[in-house]
Amino acid sequence: MSNINAAITAVGGYVPDYKLTNAILETMVDTNDEWITTRTGIKERRILKDPEKGTSYLAIQAAQDLINKKNLDASTIDLVIVATTTPDMPVASTAAYVASEIGAVNAFSYDLQAACSSFLYGMSTASSYIESGRYQKILLIGADKMSSIIDYTDRATCIIFGDGAGAVLFEPTQEKVGLEDELLRSDGIGRDFLKIKAGGSLMPASQDTIDQKLHYVVQDGKNVFKYAVSNMADVSEQIVKRNSLTNEDIDWLVPHQANKRIIDATAKRVNLPSEKVMMNIDRYGNTTSATLPLLLNEYETQLKKGDKLVFAAFGGGFTWGSILLTWAYNS
Repeated sequence: MSNINAAITAVGGYVPDYKLTNAILETMVDTNDEWITTRTGIKERRILKDPEKGTSYLAIQAAQDLINKKNLDASTIDLVIVATTTPDMPVASTAAYVASEIGAVNAFSYDLQAACSSFLYGMSTASSYIESGRYQKILLIGADKMSSIIDYTDRATCIIFGDGAGAVLFEPTQEKVGLEDELLRSDGIGRDFLKIKAGGSLMPASQDTIDQKLHYVVQDGKNVFKYAVSNMADVSEQIVKRNSLTNEDIDWLVPHQANKRIIDATAKRVNLPSEKVMMNIDRYGNTTSATLPLLLNEYETQLKKGDKLVFAAFGGGFTWGSILLTWAYNS
């Protein structure tokens, strides 16, 4: 087996300036701050208001933040992966455009889509490339402009999602740090519970699909919540047990920020106190592919080399999983 480990060596992040608060949402749909907060834990979310800017803009800002902090020569990047469920456009790769814009002129690039699990799956993919020994620097970006696919007359979805992006750099090391284990899962039973009905090959865009508002996210909230709570908690518990870890061994839970009740249930399953749980859902909502890297960016100064991090995510489709990673540096 290879003695090369894949470590995160830098992070970056970006959220738009505009804050869509619960108070503002009260003027848009039949809802209120108490209803939103008790059910989701969300108080506000960031929205990219400029209609001429898409997911690539968010991704570029997060990548540039990482590049500046790391003092990284972008031409040394081998691969750029953009984990996203809201690419700028069909067919043309958002990642290819992002790579060109940040000066990663020697990198190949592509998009990765697994709904809210996209970044988690991307961690597995990036680590595998590094561990192969063929590549030295892989930039993984999680970015979504969820406001572009949200119906702001639908209170079941418009209260949940926000826009943002986060980025991490994976590099090889022979130290005992980096990605240690992963447990990734999927189940097509979730196909109809969280989706956009139109715009794909099954139901191409037409005047009728536009008139019926079929290009927005719709979800069966009760079923999504039920599966998310059980599956996210299950895989987190399994990865902890099979690596013979106790709650004292784990320094941080890094959970997808979809709903505070789901986060709390996952933390409870692995017996972690709130001070070991990364959380920013109250300020950003669910930024889909961006939640995990945005957490790392915000908590970077609290992370220490050797810290054990358990990542967990759940997304539409269904997709879910957990990853165990040892932090590689002191900021």
